Amino acid sequence: MNAKKCFAWVLTGISLAFLSSTGQSQTYYKDLKYPNLREVRVTDVERVELENGMVVFLLEDHEVPLIQMKVQVGVGSVHDPANKIGLATIAGQVMRTGGTATMSGDQIDQALEQIAASVETQTESTAGSASLWVLKGHLDRGLVILADILMHPVFPDDRIELAKIQARTAIARRNDDPFGIIYREFNRLIYGVDSPYAGQTEYDTINAITRDDLITFHKRYFHPNNTLLAAWGDFDRSDILTKLKQAFGKWPRTSFQRPTLPPVNYQYDASVNLVRKDDISQTYVLMGHVGDLMRNPDYPALIVMNNILGVMTSGRIVSRLGSRMGLAFAPWAFYTANYDYPGVFYVECQTKSESTLLAITAMKEEVERMTRELPTEEELKAAKDFYLNSFVFNFEDKGSIINRIMAYEYYGYPKDFLQKERQGVEKTSREDVLRVAKKYLHPDQLRILAPFFAGRLAANQSKVVWYQ
Repeated sequence: MNAKKCFAWVLTGISLAFLSSTGQSQTYYKDLKYPNLREVRVTDVERVELENGMVVFLLEDHEVPLIQMKVQVGVGSVHDPANKIGLATIAGQVMRTGGTATMSGDQIDQALEQIAASVETQTESTAGSASLWVLKGHLDRGLVILADILMHPVFPDDRIELAKIQARTAIARRNDDPFGIIYREFNRLIYGVDSPYAGQTEYDTINAITRDDLITFHKRYFHPNNTLLAAWGDFDRSDILTKLKQAFGKWPRTSFQRPTLPPVNYQYDASVNLVRKDDISQTYVLMGHVGDLMRNPDYPALIVMNNILGVMTSGRIVSRLGSRMGLAFAPWAFYTANYDYPGVFYVECQTKSESTLLAITAMKEEVERMTRELPTEEELKAAKDFYLNSFVFNFEDKGSIINRIMAYEYYGYPKDFLQKERQGVEKTSREDVLRVAKKYLHPDQLRILAPFFAGRLAANQSKVVWYQ
């Protein structure tokens, strides 16, 4: 048999097999049955408190010869004085770049480069942090540098000025990006212009910051009993505990008490806020109101509601504005919650300028419908599956596990909070979803922000904000 005939017989066999298989009954995709997800095995994280009050979390991982650490300090930019907004951010930056009493910033750079290690520091809204990435064989050197930076920064004037220049440059360019404008200003709409949760650096606040301010900042907040440290990687727990005690043992405990966070005073109301931005050709719409805390017992039901409304690609906002109406790019809805202060509920989309009103109306209608209609069984199942099918990724690496446990300690949450959250999601009913939607969504009291849309809304309903 020649090659051509052989090839023909092969094709014939494949065709017959295909025809035979297509003659059998096919299963509709919605009728497919899947086994229950296997239980996630939670890795134990060891908690140790040193004599000076510093709390340490340890998790061994011998897969690669690498050790990582993260430090969390009880401080944040929300505590910046109103006339010196940017102080905590600059302090967090210059702690690392400015060096210590024994090593300049450049010398630290060179020492870390020689051992292929990294040490970084920063300050965010409600927490300060530092990190170490180092190969196992160079742990001693890396740990000494990390401890020195945390305990003995010197804040030299030249590095402070460099950080100020970078801050001024960011101020000068912050209106270039429409997304930067809309999220920054929406944050101020929700928390208030004068709220520390919406703090905004200005040239005057940056210029007012002095070296003495940074020194005072460090002396006030950086104490071992205001510090948590997580370490994970290729180490022996007794050996690394000895090294940590050597590195931080002389850091004295103080009587420091972490200051309480300022309250969020929110009054529900409706407003339309317009932003003139002439160099874009579409409208970026953002609307919403204040959110809540993750410790709220209704948080699991809010997760399910959130998925149904606008997180999933099959969510109501996404389906209506994107798939059915073809009005908007990237329509979403998120009900966010923070550990320690209320998050934000927001609905957003990007659309053509001429379809702005139509998009806003459709988004408001979907939020309102969420508060009066039970979700379908199919929506409920899809929303739960969306959460449960991704639950395993919370445990995909040791770093995410130990950092989450440290965050729970820092913010005062139980260490099994995530497991309880999952149980709450699994138990959520259709009635629960409608109940929390009625309680936490306020479709008639949404604050709307729309850059580049300045024409068709009634002037007596608008609070106009202009940007050049």
